Amino acid sequence: MRKSLGTVILTVILGVMIGAIFSEAVGLFLEEGSVAEQLFVQYISFGPEVTHWNLVILDLTFGFQIHFNLMSVIGVFIGSQILRWYR
Repeated sequence: MRKSLGTVILTVILGVMIGAIFSEAVGLFLEEGSVAEQLFVQYISFGPEVTHWNLVILDLTFGFQIHFNLMSVIGVFIGSQILRWYR
């Protein structure tokens, strides 16, 4: 059975959110600076630089960044398993 593109994207986003929640929860119990904290909580940022324009009466900020860590990979795996069992 084929899944629609919207269902796949929603499942991947759900997986990333699950990974982010797990990452924050695990971070509460790990000692700062430990190897486990670096592995599960610290992230690598990808994306263009944030652009900030000050137009005297209006401040505009453009940009986005994706934060990637081990827990986000685990979350995407969990999301793919949810998609696999979803009818």
